[in-house]
Amino acid sequence: MATTKPLLSDLVADKTHIPSNYIRPTYDRPNLHEVESFDGTIPLIDLQDLDGPNRSDIIQQIGLACRNYGFFQAKNHGIPEAVIDNMLRVSREFFHLPESERLQSYSDDPMKTTRLSTSFNVRTEQVSSWRDYLRLHCHPLEKYMQEWPTNPPSFREDVGEYCRNTRRLALRLLEAISESLGLEKDYIDKALGKHGQHMAINYYPTCPQPDLTYGLPGHADPNVITMLLQDDVPGLQVLKNGKWVAVNPIPYTYIVNIGDQIQVLSNDRYKSVLHRAVVNCEKERISIPTFYCPSPDAVIGPAPQLIDGADHPALYTSFAYAEYYQKFWNRGLNAQTCLDMFKTTLQS
Repeated sequence: MATTKPLLSDLVADKTHIPSNYIRPTYDRPNLHEVESFDGTIPLIDLQDLDGPNRSDIIQQIGLACRNYGFFQAKNHGIPEAVIDNMLRVSREFFHLPESERLQSYSDDPMKTTRLSTSFNVRTEQVSSWRDYLRLHCHPLEKYMQEWPTNPPSFREDVGEYCRNTRRLALRLLEAISESLGLEKDYIDKALGKHGQHMAINYYPTCPQPDLTYGLPGHADPNVITMLLQDDVPGLQVLKNGKWVAVNPIPYTYIVNIGDQIQVLSNDRYKSVLHRAVVNCEKERISIPTFYCPSPDAVIGPAPQLIDGADHPALYTSFAYAEYYQKFWNRGLNAQTCLDMFKTTLQS
């Protein structure tokens, strides 16, 4: 019996048709010809003066973007271009390593805090997604860095420096989002317990039939906020007013999206947004989302200051983040978020 290669990039090298387990049913395909382009209408927020005299104006921009879009682009965010360049370079080098070297990090055990895998949840999903990924836990950094790959040689140094920078940016954004909701600026910080930070290095190989599959199907993120770094190859699409819209990369710019936990904390003022990744037949693509999370034991619920009797009743019950994430993982990636499971009887 032939040995099955666990990673997509090794399985499909030089293939002209995608394997049948990657083909989506006809009602669930990208329909790439129907996708629109934002072409500048997605909010692009300059964070240069976030800690300066224009803070209130920038916070207002962030609040409007979170309320109306669920995501925004951020420039002048304080992460040096060299740190971003090194992160993208070492990510591509990792996925170009020989198969035997990469497979040292492979695992299909979702409990492992450092693991290379493919698709999303290979144990439960019916249709596979066109990606390989390296998942890393990043906070506290000193706890997890020793698990990370040692090849390429600069991997730990480059990724560690990147994680320190993205954590600083995440904390600044969470303060701004708190203030935009009319809360104390440290409200979300305190609500997250000891905090968690994960990242994925997503590798999307070229695909001979990109209209039949997804890099990742439409889904919302279960965490607090996600900060996405992309290379120069388009692939991210966001659902806006019932239509999928392409968000093309801008160099050294992050795409920040609201996750389910902000939707709960804000009592639905801000909405977690559906997004997906599509693939193409010409260029491989790398995207690197940083997922900022509560610690597993943190109890999440609507902020009391955003609950106001009959006008704004609590829309969600309180829950431990570990419980929420387990339900997300078991359900898999689809357009139905897990938020419905935690709505109050007022919403059921």
